[in-house]
Amino acid sequence: MGTSGSGKSTLALQLIAIGAKLVADDRVEITPLPEGGLQLSAPVPLMGKIEARGFGVIAATPVTAIARAVVDLEATSQERIPAPKEIVIAGDSLRLIAKVESPAFPAMLRLDLAGY
Repeated sequence: MGTSGSGKSTLALQLIAIGAKLVADDRVEITPLPEGGLQLSAPVPLMGKIEARGFGVIAATPVTAIARAVVDLEATSQERIPAPKEIVIAGDSLRLIAKVESPAFPAMLRLDLAGY
C-alpha cells in the first residue's frame, strides 16, 4: 500500500522478475472467505496489466491469491530486526511489513512470503 508514485508497481515488477505472480496493479478486489482469509483478485478492466512508469503497460498473467501480508511503502523500517506489526483488513489480521531501503528488499519479500 502507498500513495501514487510510492513504488507499488515498481516493487511488483521486481517481484515478478524474480518469480512472483501478478494479482493486480493499481487496485485489488478483496473477498473475505467463509473459512477465513482474504482472496485477492484484479478488477476485470485491469486484469493482466501492470503499469511501468515511463515505459508503458506490460502484460502479465494474473492470478488470484490469499493475502499473507501487507507491505506499507509509506513506512520505512529503521530497525535491524523490527518488531512484528499487524493490520486488520475486512476483519482479517495480516502481517504489516514496512519498506526496507535495500536493493535486496524484493528478494527479502519473495523469500519470506514463499516460506523459505
